[in-house]
Amino acid sequence: MRIGHGYDVHRLTAGRKLILGGVEIPYALGLDGHSDADVAVHAVMDALLGAAAMGDIGRLFPDTDPQYAGIDSMLLLAQVYDRLAAAGFTVGNVDVTVVAQKPKLAPYVPEMTVNFARALHVAPSRVNVKATTEEHLGFSGREEGIAAHAVCLLEE
Repeated sequence: MRIGHGYDVHRLTAGRKLILGGVEIPYALGLDGHSDADVAVHAVMDALLGAAAMGDIGRLFPDTDPQYAGIDSMLLLAQVYDRLAAAGFTVGNVDVTVVAQKPKLAPYVPEMTVNFARALHVAPSRVNVKATTEEHLGFSGREEGIAAHAVCLLEE
């Protein structure tokens, strides 16, 4: 078994959609980034890649490459899954924490869970998605950005 951890953060900005866990969430601000800036998916990808000792998303999908401009991060997660499967890994479980003062994310967690499970070819019971605030502390508490942490277990 192998364990991986991933972390990502993006700044909130006007004129962008807010996408988290592959779900478009109605909100006045979105996350700034080269892709769709889905911090939850990015954290999961980095956790998976780390557990498999396959680098990180910056190496695989550099923000200097125009082919990734605006790309749906769930498509990138599918590519990460394919690399893992080709190397003989299966996903044991994934646990994701999204850190955002606003908007409230609880209504979207079930859809995020299903999206991750589908992309990783596992039962939804092997995926946990949760959200928390930072009680108005730090950049996320000031509503400047959103962060996500993820851990995963891979089996060889």
